[in-house]
Amino acid sequence: MSRFDLPLEELRRFRPVVDEPDDFDAFWRATLAEARGAGGETAVRDADSPLRAIQASQLVFPGFAGEPVHAWYLRPANGPEVLPAVVEFLGYGGGRGMPHQRMSWAAAGYAHIVMDTRGQAAADTADPHGSEPSVPGFVTRGIGAPDTYYYRRVFTDAVRCVDAVRGLDGVDPAAVAVSGGSQGGGIALAAAGLHHGVSAAIIDFPFLCHFRRAVGMTGRDPYQEVVRYLAIHRSRADAAFRTLSYFDGVSFAARAVAPALFSAGLQDPVCPPSTVFAAFNSYAGDDKDIVTFEFNEHEGGGGEHWPTQAEFVDRRLGGPRAAAPHADLSLFAAAGQ
Repeated sequence: MSRFDLPLEELRRFRPVVDEPDDFDAFWRATLAEARGAGGETAVRDADSPLRAIQASQLVFPGFAGEPVHAWYLRPANGPEVLPAVVEFLGYGGGRGMPHQRMSWAAAGYAHIVMDTRGQAAADTADPHGSEPSVPGFVTRGIGAPDTYYYRRVFTDAVRCVDAVRGLDGVDPAAVAVSGGSQGGGIALAAAGLHHGVSAAIIDFPFLCHFRRAVGMTGRDPYQEVVRYLAIHRSRADAAFRTLSYFDGVSFAARAVAPALFSAGLQDPVCPPSTVFAAFNSYAGDDKDIVTFEFNEHEGGGGEHWPTQAEFVDRRLGGPRAAAPHADLSLFAAAGQ
C-alpha cells in the first residue's frame, strides 16, 4: 500500500498530548495492589516436549484477581543455574504454540517465558469475567468502564508475570526483559510502565497506543472494532474513550524508564507509525532507540530484526550471567506505596 501517515522526519518530532485521567496512577496502584493481595501460588511443571537441548516447563502464576495464568518457561538444558530472562507477550488472537516453536531466546542462553493472553485463541488461560455488550474481538469488551475493561485484566496479568519471573529460582531478578509485537508490544509497554523491575523492553509496532488518532485513522482491525461498537452505541463515545485513556500506551511510555528498543513498519495500516512514534517519543527512559522499516507493513522487520534485538538484550542485561543481589524496584510494590 502507499504510505498514508506522516513522513519520517515528522514522525520523529510527533509527540501529542493524549487524554489521561487525573487518577491514572491511583487506578493502577489500586488495581495492582488488589491483584497482589489476592494471593495464589506460582508453580513450575514439566512440559510434555521432545526437546533435549532446551528444558521446557509450564509456568502457572496468579494474575488478575489471583486467577491462574499459564506460560511456557524455556531455558537451555545445560546452561548456568541462574539466567537473565526474556518475557514475551503475544499478538492479537495468538497463542503460545508449542515449545519447539519458541526456541530462539533459550538457544541464545536466556530463560524465556511466553505468557498466555487470557481468553484468546489457543490460550490455556480463561477470562472468566463477563461484560456488557461488545462487538466481536477483545478491544470493546467491558469498554463501558475502566474497572471492567478487558485490558485491565491483561495488563495486570503481565505485571504479575514479571513478579513471578523475578521470583523464580533460575532467573536473575535484576535482569528481566519484556518483549512483544503488536498487541504483545502494547502489553510489554504497559508492563514497562507499571513495573520498574523491568530491566529492558523490546516493543515492536505496538498496538493500544494513541487511541484517538488510531481509531479515526485506520480502517483495519483491531482498532476498527471500536468504530463498529460506536456505530451501534452512538451515545457512548465519551465513555468509551474515557475508559481507553486508562490503557493508552503513550501514558505507560511516559512512566517507563528501562532501556527500550522499538520498531515500526512505516507502511503499517494496523498500528499506524504515528501511534508508535507517539509512544516512543513520550518514553521516559533516556536509553531508547527505534528501528524503522520503510517498505514494511505490520510484519515490521520480521525474523531479520531478531539479531538486533538479541544484541540489544545482551548489552542491556549483560548476556547470560550469574545473578547479582538487587533491590526491589517495582514502581507499585506494596511496600512504600
